[in-house]
Amino acid sequence: MKTDTTFQRSFDALQQDPGVILFTALQWIPQRSSLKRLFTSHPAEYPVGGEKTVEISPGWLGTVIEDKKPFLAADLTALREVFTDSGLIQQLGCGAVINVPVLDDGNVVGVLALLHAEGKYSPQSVTTAVEVVTRNLADLIQAFAAHPTDVPGKDTV
Repeated sequence: MKTDTTFQRSFDALQQDPGVILFTALQWIPQRSSLKRLFTSHPAEYPVGGEKTVEISPGWLGTVIEDKKPFLAADLTALREVFTDSGLIQQLGCGAVINVPVLDDGNVVGVLALLHAEGKYSPQSVTTAVEVVTRNLADLIQAFAAHPTDVPGKDTV
């Protein structure tokens, strides 16, 4: 299985509904409490292989990783409270985010990040995004599993 194909298919479906400007697939690496970017719609600004550790918000971690629930920041104010790179996000025309955890047997293996213009996402948008992930769950689990998580990483955007 080609992992990029799986992530691209998810991206394509999510672009249709609820809509996406910026999309990334992030692998959760519990050993380091970090997220590693495996796929991105904007490789110049958010390169594949980039890893986030220290700037992950405790509130975000609690919702997405610990509670295993989707996260919604519907406006720029809410987004700024969670993401240190909100300036770059805003430059790309985004001001709202949905993060959907990908679960394998109850464990978070990855997170899909959807970003759009401020005010474009609602609770219904989250439901739609979760439905797309659910439809593609087996392939997404395989795509995340295809990448080793025991490689030392570094903080990058």
